[in-house]
Amino acid sequence: MEKSVILIKPCTNYKDEYLDMLSEWEKSEEELIPWTLNLDSTDFDMMVDKLNGWSNGVGLPDGFVESSTYWLVNDGRLIGAIDIRHRLNEALAYRGGHIGYGIRPSERRKGYSTLMLSLALKECEKIGLSKVLITCSKSNIGSSKTVINNGGILDSEDISDGEIFQRYWITL
Repeated sequence: MEKSVILIKPCTNYKDEYLDMLSEWEKSEEELIPWTLNLDSTDFDMMVDKLNGWSNGVGLPDGFVESSTYWLVNDGRLIGAIDIRHRLNEALAYRGGHIGYGIRPSERRKGYSTLMLSLALKECEKIGLSKVLITCSKSNIGSSKTVINNGGILDSEDISDGEIFQRYWITL
C-alpha cells in the first residue's frame, strides 16, 4: 500500500475513476456498498453536489440524516467509498449505524478497509462524535475484522431479513 492513500470528499475530477470503480463492482455482481454508490451518476456533477450537500443537511431525502461521503484514493486511483452518518435515527440505531463502507473488488484483502475506517474515525471526531456504531452481516468476516482492528467491541447480534448481523461500538 502506498503512502499517498487519502480520503477525499466527492469531486468532479475523479469522474473517470469513479465510473471505472462502479463498472468493476457491477461486473463482480456484488452489492454496491456503501449505498450511495447506487446513486445515478449520469449527471456526475449533480451527484457530487448532492453528496456534498447531504453533509450539511441540504436536500436530504425524507427519513435520512446528515451524512458525509468520502472516497479513498491511492495515487490517483479510487479504491473505495465510506459514508459517515452524523447521528443515528431509530432505524440506523438498530441496523445501519454511523458508517457504511466498501472497497472495490480488485483492491480487497490489501488492508485498505482498515485504513479507510481509521481515517473516517478521525472525521467522526471532527463532527463531534464520541462513539460510533457500525453494523455488519455476521457472515462478512472481513468487515468484522476491519471494525475490530479499529477498536470495535461487539455489542450484540440480531436478525433482520433472515440474516444475522452484528452491532459494534467504537469509542473515539
